[in-house]
Amino acid sequence: MAEQVFQLLGCDFTSAPSRRKPVVLALGHLNRGRVVLETLETFGELAHWQARIQQQGDGPWVGGFDLPFGLPRELVTSLGWPTDWLACLHHYAGLSRSEIRLAFKAFCDGRPAGAKFAHRATDGPAGSSPSMKWVNPPVAFMLHAGVPCLVEAGVSLPGLYAGDPNRVALEAYPGLLARSVLGHASYKSDDKARQTPERLIARRTLIEALESGRVPLLQGAGLRLKLSHAQRDQLADDASGDSLDAVLCLLQASWALHQHNSGHPHWGLPPFDPLEGWIVSA
Repeated sequence: MAEQVFQLLGCDFTSAPSRRKPVVLALGHLNRGRVVLETLETFGELAHWQARIQQQGDGPWVGGFDLPFGLPRELVTSLGWPTDWLACLHHYAGLSRSEIRLAFKAFCDGRPAGAKFAHRATDGPAGSSPSMKWVNPPVAFMLHAGVPCLVEAGVSLPGLYAGDPNRVALEAYPGLLARSVLGHASYKSDDKARQTPERLIARRTLIEALESGRVPLLQGAGLRLKLSHAQRDQLADDASGDSLDAVLCLLQASWALHQHNSGHPHWGLPPFDPLEGWIVSA
C-alpha cells in the first residue's frame, strides 16, 4: 500500500489578530528528508483563519499550532470545572475573557509567591509558559480563541478529541526548537526598539541550522528545512519572528509526521493527561 501523503502546516497564533499582528500559517511538505516550505499565509481576522482551517480541498494534513490545547488539571479541579477535556473546553469557551481573568487571578492570589500559577506536565520538558497565563504572553486567551475553532472545524487533536483523522492538529511550541540552537538568546521582538542587529543575527543563525539539519530534533529524524533565497530573506527580515515561528511549528509537525510514517501510533506523543494535552516533540 502506498504511503499516504500529508501536507504540513505550521501556525503562529495570536488571540487578537490584526493587519499589524496577523496569524501566520506556513504550508509545506516532506520530500526525501527535506521539509519544503511552500508558502506563508497571513490572517488579520480570526474568522478568516478558521475558514482556512475548515477547507477540505487541501487533502490530508498534519499541523503544529502554537497555542495551548489544555489547562492544568490542578487549576481545573480547584475551580470545579469539568475534568472531561471536551466538556471543560465548552465551559471555558462560554466564559468571557474578563471572567477568565478574574477566576485565574483569584486562584493565583490564594497561592504563595513563586508558585502562583498551576502548570501542566508538559511545561517542564517543553520550557513553556503555563497555559493559564493571561498576560505576557496571554496564552490562556489563545486557547480560548483558537482551540474551539479547531474543534468546530472537525479536526483531530490526538489524545484529546477524535475528529477527522486526515486533518491532525498538534500543540507546538517554537521556543522549544529555537532554544536547542540558540539557548536563551532572543531572536525576535514585537517592539521596534528591541529589533536589534543581534536578534537579526540570531534569526540567521537559527535559519542556517534548520537548513543544514544541525538541530537535535531534525537530526534524529534525518530532516532539514528547504527554503528558496527569497523565503530565507523573508524569514530573517521579519523582526517579529512570527513567520519564523510558523516555520518552526511546521518543522515540529514534520517530526510528528516522520514518527507517524515510522509506525508510531500517536504522532510521537508520549502517554499524557487527556485533560492537559502535550506539546509535540517535548
